[in-house]
Amino acid sequence: MGLRTKIGVAITATAALVAVLIGLVVHHRTAVNQLETARDSLDQRVLSAAEDHAAGVDRPRVLLNPYRMPEPLRRAAQKGQRATYLDRSGPEPVLWGATRVRDDIVVLKHSYRRQARNLEGLDEDLWLAGGAGTVLAGIVGVGLATVVGRRLNASARTAERIADGDAGARLRPRGGKDEIARLIHAVNTMADALAARLQAEREVTANIAHELRTPVAGLVAAAELLPPGRPAEMVRERAQRVRALMEDVLEVARLDGDAERADTDVRALGELTRRAVRGAAGPGQEAAEVRIVHDCLVETDARRVERILTNLVTNAFRHGNAPVVAEVDGGLVRVRDGGPGFPAQLLASGPQRFRTGSGAGLGLGLTIAVGQAKVLGAGLAFANPAGGGAEATLDLTDAVRAAGETGPEGGD
Repeated sequence: MGLRTKIGVAITATAALVAVLIGLVVHHRTAVNQLETARDSLDQRVLSAAEDHAAGVDRPRVLLNPYRMPEPLRRAAQKGQRATYLDRSGPEPVLWGATRVRDDIVVLKHSYRRQARNLEGLDEDLWLAGGAGTVLAGIVGVGLATVVGRRLNASARTAERIADGDAGARLRPRGGKDEIARLIHAVNTMADALAARLQAEREVTANIAHELRTPVAGLVAAAELLPPGRPAEMVRERAQRVRALMEDVLEVARLDGDAERADTDVRALGELTRRAVRGAAGPGQEAAEVRIVHDCLVETDARRVERILTNLVTNAFRHGNAPVVAEVDGGLVRVRDGGPGFPAQLLASGPQRFRTGSGAGLGLGLTIAVGQAKVLGAGLAFANPAGGGAEATLDLTDAVRAAGETGPEGGD
């Protein structure tokens, strides 16, 4: 149940409860006043009838010592009291009045039907008024809840955009000093602070990588001058890894800056996949298998596509198990391995830089792949298939050239 429905139901229920309580109070007070008025009138008539009876004159409607009368009224009259009694036991209510004059009981009775009908009519009016008031309150409540719900939904959508990486998204203040206005101001303030912090982190990362470029280049050059031998090979290998990591950090910084633009041309997706797989295989390493189910031409940035696929294949070999397969099917490229699968954290929130999980390190490779896919406007999804292993799918369907489909081919 949404907030709008809850507010509408709460206001409608409250209005209905108030209408019922007011109706009960009005009904009770009217019934009491009506009965008191009728009793006072009948009591005066009984008093007059008793005086006339004492003088030897009996009015036509006066009953003397009736056989049938309410027993409580009879007992009160026998004690010398002047009393009234409303009898509701018959088909219609009757108001009785009696008093004792010497040895006789003087009795008057009066139909109470008119008062009962008046009370029934009042109840009907109260029900109609209460129902109309409840409906009106419900309409007003739903309208109010709709306005509040729209403001909250707009705030939630903007907050989701901020969480998805749109650092420029902000909530639009609409004036006022209510709780929602305070919430909008707080979210905007938080977004500004978060954007400033992220920008500062990006600048620090980029600056550190730029500052390291020259000494790392010198380190690589110095390593090449070392005399042949196992120690020299180890130094050169570590220097190359440091340089590769530095280039990755610089690439991440460029992708975070949203300044990257795709340089597109028309290429065969199968050939791009083969080149990426060959580039991912190091000296003496096993290459991934390429399967072309359905090749096609895509209008995209070939360099960025190869970068994405190279990172996916490298990640599969590094953190998964053989066999690693890159499958081209139309505009989709699936990279699968036989490892333990992606960790739940990655499947839930995507790759995050420098984070590793049990059995599947994430590092910067997948982060760069996601950033490059964003530049291309392509989709990149991660899943753990039912048969085991991990599967990353690059979706270039929107870039497929309809006239460029080449049909199915065999495995590579």
